[in-house]
Amino acid sequence: MKNLKMYEPGDKMITLIKDNYSVLQALGSFGINLGFGDKTVSETCQMNDVDTYTFLAVVNFTINDQADFQDDDRISVPTLLHYLKASHTYYLDFQLPFIRRELEESIRPGDALGGLIMRLYEEYSQEIRRHMKYEEKTLFPYVESLLEGRPVSNYNIETFSKHHEQTDKTLRELKLMIIKYLPTDALHNNQLTATLYDIYNNEEWLRQHAQVEDHIFTPAIMRLERLTRQDDLSKNISQMVFRGGQDNGESLSEREKEVIIGVVQGLQNKEIAERLCISVNTVITHRRNIARKLQIHSPAGLTIYAIVNELVDISSVKL
Repeated sequence: MKNLKMYEPGDKMITLIKDNYSVLQALGSFGINLGFGDKTVSETCQMNDVDTYTFLAVVNFTINDQADFQDDDRISVPTLLHYLKASHTYYLDFQLPFIRRELEESIRPGDALGGLIMRLYEEYSQEIRRHMKYEEKTLFPYVESLLEGRPVSNYNIETFSKHHEQTDKTLRELKLMIIKYLPTDALHNNQLTATLYDIYNNEEWLRQHAQVEDHIFTPAIMRLERLTRQDDLSKNISQMVFRGGQDNGESLSEREKEVIIGVVQGLQNKEIAERLCISVNTVITHRRNIARKLQIHSPAGLTIYAIVNELVDISSVKL
């Protein structure tokens, strides 16, 4: 049953844990250690260098399954990335081996059917490991490159191949095989029951992990990609505007600036010539020199240059 309470920065961290003990697993992935006393969520996060908003976004989402992060610019991608990496480490290095040991101890020695169950578990473990290693090798470095401002051109978040559904199916099959077909004595039955309980909890943890990736992490990366594309466009415009004059060491003359203003205002060469009291051939020569200096040849490009360099006011330009 969902809690339906949305926790806030001023709530006590201990209250959050008492209400939802399943959050304990998430603390370590965020880098939050136990021993926080009666500190609030905000105080605990600050003490551990964790973004409070992102921590609460993940916690409230996993508790209630209710959130919309499609255009949320408050989500900290570095915090999410740390959380997901640490979650992988926890699952691959601790959880999978722990359940494997439990399952081995729950099966009677020499039980052939139990051996097949173990094989099924190994297949499941390999699927999980393969999926998480894919993320660590491909997805996470891609996100890091975005954060550093050097996006990889041949990859984007839409190519992120998810295998959550397939691994969920394998885990469900494993549980059913154990419950339906693995006979055992009283001692091993107790051990097997405890192992099944851990497997069920493990299934819920994996579901939440996949949901966080799908509904919080992926939208955040899509937004980061959009911002990166916008930054690249701004850089390209800036280079287009300033490259010629800076690289060639040539600045525009006042007459050339007047010609640009005329072009931006939509005047023809003859009209510019009449306004400036010069010949049409002189206007053409000025425009040729402008194009050479700025490496800008179109009226649209000259309009951008004129606005950026305050030769004209944007409100006076017909866009």
